Amino acid sequence: MSNGHGIAKIIAALDLPTGEAALRFLEKMVCGTNAGACVPLEYVKVGPRLFALEGRRFVEGLVRDGYKVFLDLKLHDIPNTVAGAVDALAGLGLWALTLHSGGGREMLVAAANARDAAGSAMHLLGVSVLTSVDDATWKSVGGGGSVAETVVLRARLCADAGVDGLVCSPRELEAVRQAVGGALLTVVPGIRPVAGGDDQKRTASAGIAVRNGADYLVVGRPLLAAEDPVLTWKELQRDMEEAETR
Repeated sequence: MSNGHGIAKIIAALDLPTGEAALRFLEKMVCGTNAGACVPLEYVKVGPRLFALEGRRFVEGLVRDGYKVFLDLKLHDIPNTVAGAVDALAGLGLWALTLHSGGGREMLVAAANARDAAGSAMHLLGVSVLTSVDDATWKSVGGGGSVAETVVLRARLCADAGVDGLVCSPRELEAVRQAVGGALLTVVPGIRPVAGGDDQKRTASAGIAVRNGADYLVVGRPLLAAEDPVLTWKELQRDMEEAETR
């Protein structure tokens, strides 16, 4: 199934202990572990730990180096507070910033308005339900309906509020596409060659995610823990390309 936005891209999640470790990883990916080996690494994700440790200068450095930076802070607060944070981050040159869609329509609209008022081109992405959450966990925190039903509801909410995309697990992609068509970019974490082994519960392979309509795949631990991350990247890319031709 086509995602409607062209060939899917990999976002490398820099979920490493320090900025120095993240830069070493990027150097390994770009230069390769073997002579002449490299990958076209364009998109990177910076999460809460790395941003808390390294701050704006680290992100600005990545942007200057030509990376498209996805800042994954999952902003979730009252509308005025989130709008202020979006305004403060709008000048960083980010490719994308996450908001938690559980904050509601007013919060999402306030964020979009703040981004637009700042003249920023960054994408705002609504996080639907974390990929570490299954139906049992969802019910334990008072979630109504199933996880899948909630993801679709929040996809519609994001599309209505003027948010650019949705972060969801690969398992809900088909339902999201049916609900909102190509109105939202789909950014998909939980990419695993095989299920199980860590705290991610709603997972799928890169090929399945692409067949279900993913625009961007966020890949962290499969790359970070790989003995040869360049080889792992190429295997993921091959899986995605095969899925796109089916």
